[in-house]
Amino acid sequence: MSYNWKRVVVKVGSALISPNKIGCSSHYLLSIAQFIVKCRAMGTQVVLVSSGSVAAGAHQFSDHEKSEIAVKKAMAAAGQTEMIATWDRLFDFPSAQILLTHADLRDRERYISIRETIFSLLEHEILPIINENDTVTTDKLKVGDNDNLSAMVAAAADADALIICSDVDGLYDKNPNEHDDAKLLSWVDNIDQSIYDMAGGAVAGGVGTGGMRTKIEAAEKAVSHGIDTFIVNGFTETTFNLLLDGKNPGTHFQAHDKPMKENIHWMRHTSNAQGEVIVESDFAASLESEAEQLTSSEIIDVKGEFSVGDTILVRKDDGTKLVKARSNYSSCLLNFIAKQDNEEFAQEFEKKTGPIISNKHIANLEKE
Repeated sequence: MSYNWKRVVVKVGSALISPNKIGCSSHYLLSIAQFIVKCRAMGTQVVLVSSGSVAAGAHQFSDHEKSEIAVKKAMAAAGQTEMIATWDRLFDFPSAQILLTHADLRDRERYISIRETIFSLLEHEILPIINENDTVTTDKLKVGDNDNLSAMVAAAADADALIICSDVDGLYDKNPNEHDDAKLLSWVDNIDQSIYDMAGGAVAGGVGTGGMRTKIEAAEKAVSHGIDTFIVNGFTETTFNLLLDGKNPGTHFQAHDKPMKENIHWMRHTSNAQGEVIVESDFAASLESEAEQLTSSEIIDVKGEFSVGDTILVRKDDGTKLVKARSNYSSCLLNFIAKQDNEEFAQEFEKKTGPIISNKHIANLEKE
């Protein structure tokens, strides 16, 4: 393989799994499976992120058009086994199912456990097939779309490349369904607002939950971790032949030359802030070094409920986001300390219990 990838994450959406919403179809999956087989034969490890459980199970429910959450969860439960069985039939090597919620990814210990599981499966030449656990997830615990999930998985797996299979050839400068003069962007080296402006929302009436915007969000997460990202047309066999030849069949988002460290990337792009700590607008410390600690005297408000070890957002009262960091205090204790009139008491307490936030797990938001 001309790209010389050691590890690749391939994301496949619901429209490829169940194009007619009547169960799984291998029609479009054959070329993807062959691509995975050939990658493995060349020594490239592959992780598969596959949507489709809800779409695959919908045909088993007479009321599948209803939007009740309980019905969709039941569809996911019924469709997940069919989807995994469909993939398994396409391979002559073992595969393994990993179902995740955002709660699994945002908890540092569980995130590390996920990494270790993926690495162990790959070491034993077993194909990890990952999906969001739609059967048990709630809005609070949901990633929401498998584009962003695939980027989080690619970071967790230390992948070299992320391939997001879409129903179009890549990112166009305008909607190709509405404009005949729309041009495909083959190369993007910087994801800024102009790139997001080219993307719309999810397609009305479509099978999947994401659109081009979620794919760009995923690309932004991945490239910041040093992962080359491709948005390609998953419905054509030519796509995968070109990738095997080291050619770009869609839009290639270039990986950053200086990627974020793994723990910083997790803090910024995967871990959700469970609460906020508000400081004065003239607060100047970067908080990235042990010499610049956040003290209770600088806190003017604490919002939300969080526990020791949770990720929190530190921002100024004018709205400026400073950092995301791991809190060494619960919101209840931090509120108590910050509201003490006796400043010496607060200082002595912090000397004994340590800093409010952990500098080893901090992501600066002002730089981005």
